[in-house]
Amino acid sequence: MNLEELRDYCISKKGVEETLPFGPETLVFKVAGKAFLLTGFDSNPLQFNVKCDPEKAIELREEYSCVLPGYHMNKKHWNTIIVDGSVTKKIVLGWVDDSYSLVVKGLSKAEQKKLSTNY
Repeated sequence: MNLEELRDYCISKKGVEETLPFGPETLVFKVAGKAFLLTGFDSNPLQFNVKCDPEKAIELREEYSCVLPGYHMNKKHWNTIIVDGSVTKKIVLGWVDDSYSLVVKGLSKAEQKKLSTNY
């Protein structure tokens, strides 16, 4: 998986926008103005941060060597994923899905409704 594939997957989700709020080196994907994935343009191998349920975050870090506490993030709620080929693309994209879903669930009911009706 490369950055272009990750980007295409993220922007295919409902209500997602890509932004550069931290400067030209860091791409941030948001839904309803809330970040669910951050990545750098120059990381090799590709790595990115995603939100995660705190208990699941610990489990994933223990199970997968490619999952680390979120770099420069609240380590309780964010994981850094290193796409080094040690897990399948399907698993990696599942972690992206989980992050997106967590953010959507945290939105107000009005925002959730707006998101579901506008797309």
